[in-house]
Amino acid sequence: MKRRFKGLTDTGILRSVNQDDFYVDPEGRFFIVADGMGGHAGGQEASRIATQTIQSYLNEYWEDRGISSSDLLKKAIAEANQDILVDQENHPERADMGTTVVMVVFRDKQPLCGHIGDSRFYRLRNHSLEQMTDDQTWVARAMKMGDLSPEEARIHPWRHVLSQCLGRRDLNYIEVQPVEVQTGDRLLLCSDGLTEEVTDEDIQDCLATSQTCEEAATTLIEEAKNNGGSDNITVVVVEQG
Repeated sequence: MKRRFKGLTDTGILRSVNQDDFYVDPEGRFFIVADGMGGHAGGQEASRIATQTIQSYLNEYWEDRGISSSDLLKKAIAEANQDILVDQENHPERADMGTTVVMVVFRDKQPLCGHIGDSRFYRLRNHSLEQMTDDQTWVARAMKMGDLSPEEARIHPWRHVLSQCLGRRDLNYIEVQPVEVQTGDRLLLCSDGLTEEVTDEDIQDCLATSQTCEEAATTLIEEAKNNGGSDNITVVVVEQG
């Protein structure tokens, strides 16, 4: 099945440096979004290392059928984490850097999503949007326990506090989950610079009404900027043909 896709990133209105990064495989085999943190240089470097290491690892071992797709994702993400740790040791000024990552891989009949942090993966099917990943944040955990409502979580001062990210020695769980994808589905990978500014309802409307992946990606970024653009914004839109 032919897959159409478009990735875009924007610094936003208030930031002077873009600490996001993304990668779209030219053959449409896999897609990655990373959102760095830890100062301008640190965040930029962490997200760059993550996307570069993951795509290099996937390319190197893609044809190795001795590695399951699930293990391939986990090993690629673990390798990215290790590379960031090594860079921290070599550059103490970047010791606090880290990054989120969300990725989708189409290697076997069963596509998979890998995920660390609060960058998100959505699926639009029949004009209905579903968030496929759970944010790994303090606020998301509090919501799950019933301590916060969605409305409270959206404005909570701790909403950006991550429970997991790359660039930490205590990374103890890499979430990999199967994804059901069928013809006509539109997929979205994005950093929180989008979801902080654009509601799920508006994301749904944009994905459902845009004629192309490029139009959807451009419109989503412009909408986030129009609503404040307080952070870097990265989106990758994929349409299953």
